[in-house]
Amino acid sequence: MAAVLLLSACGGGDEKSVEGDKIAGADGGGGTGAAPDPGAAPEVKRPAIKLPTDMKNVFEGGGTGDPVVEAVLRDSEGRINSLDEAIHTRSLERPAFGFYNTGDAARGAAVWVQGFYDDEITWTGTVRYYDRKVTVEGKKKDKATLSYCADESEAFNKELKSGKVSDAVDGSDDSLVAYTTRLVKNDKGVWQTTDVYSKRGTSQCQ
Repeated sequence: MAAVLLLSACGGGDEKSVEGDKIAGADGGGGTGAAPDPGAAPEVKRPAIKLPTDMKNVFEGGGTGDPVVEAVLRDSEGRINSLDEAIHTRSLERPAFGFYNTGDAARGAAVWVQGFYDDEITWTGTVRYYDRKVTVEGKKKDKATLSYCADESEAFNKELKSGKVSDAVDGSDDSLVAYTTRLVKNDKGVWQTTDVYSKRGTSQCQ
């Protein structure tokens, strides 16, 4: 995008995490022990996430008919939205952040979000997530790898004080980001993201 930061939301990947930092509520979804049922846990209430009308994430794909895959996709969407809620509210203590993020993913995400705070910016526009592929692992189907692409060409940094929006960058491959994430289902049935690896400007997302 002309920006949504020169930082990719990352934990344990291209951007180095700040090890040992305490993230408020980082284990809010429960421990990482496996639940006996491989499907989603509908009895677990997901935290409400509120984003402003000018900050929109579009998730393509899904509808696979596989309850495990759909649960992974749903909680991954929750994770992405939780980061944007933290950016918008300027708080890492929102319930959803610790509910969906843990380990290196939580630490890396906190560093990424802090970059917005330090630069006194937010973002506006639309980010499209597509080509989402889930591989479920483990005998209990309690681990998964999710890869996807993000198109940030219609998302732009916005200064908090002035409201000024950054200009678009024509023909920039930097607006495309490839992600690979690792998720583990905790003992409450929540698919928490543990690791995030990202690469900006990759040809695999064209």
